[in-house]
Amino acid sequence: MRVLETVRELHALADAERAAGRRIALVPTMGALHAGHLALCELARGRADRVWVSIFVNPAQFDDADDLARYPRPLASDLARCRAAGVDAVFAPPVSEIYPPGSQTFVEVTELARDLCGASRPGHFRGVCTVVLKLFTIVGPDLAYFGQKDAQQAIILRKMVDDLNVPVELRVCPTIRESDGLALSSRNQYLNAEERRRAIVLIESLRAARDRIVAGERDGTVIREMLAERIRKTPGAALDYAAVVSAETLQPLERLEGKVLLAVAVRLGPARLIDNLLLQVSDASAEETSL
Repeated sequence: MRVLETVRELHALADAERAAGRRIALVPTMGALHAGHLALCELARGRADRVWVSIFVNPAQFDDADDLARYPRPLASDLARCRAAGVDAVFAPPVSEIYPPGSQTFVEVTELARDLCGASRPGHFRGVCTVVLKLFTIVGPDLAYFGQKDAQQAIILRKMVDDLNVPVELRVCPTIRESDGLALSSRNQYLNAEERRRAIVLIESLRAARDRIVAGERDGTVIREMLAERIRKTPGAALDYAAVVSAETLQPLERLEGKVLLAVAVRLGPARLIDNLLLQVSDASAEETSL
């Protein structure tokens, strides 16, 4: 496995792989890798000749300096996990390589980034889009893999790729969960034992809302309040948002139909956790689906 730190090195390797006719899959990450990231690598392996992982804690997507400072950076263990997973190359650049002195160009998807996480984390998705587009232009991957846990991010990145005609196939893969249903996240390690026990309220509230929709409820306001109320009753849980929105526009739905995204963001102790479920809804039926 090659570990590269400069854009020049990565360009050279990408050029050589393309010249040899090999397909490259990229898994962009901020490190602190867990089984969810490794599942993306495994899925990528099935469709590409080379699987590359980027590890970069992107300062442009943090709106809180303290959050950026404490974000875990276990590079040695991340590299070991990548080797064990059969990853072919890891790009782990310093900040100055991605944002050289004088950098002033950013990429922004406007309307899709206004609500949900965008409302409570100003500038977050501008930072995400900028770094991901930089990675796409540096690597030129055939495929890029992301997890559905970050559903708004995936929807925004798909819009960016479509609008800018980026020649990459963006694949969104199912959320990987702990045995009790908690979505895997690098931020889970911030939780103490009691907070970790209470964190399952995210998936419990989402599944209860899903079951209500499957049983026939189509009023978005009823489902939204159901999500919020269950979280509000959990000690120590501070609700950021409970949303019932279109998976295409991310706008609130009063009547549920089409692809419906149920999404929650909750603060527990020092951690801000997000989760979601996606349903395909008609008047006659509703079933869980994926992006």
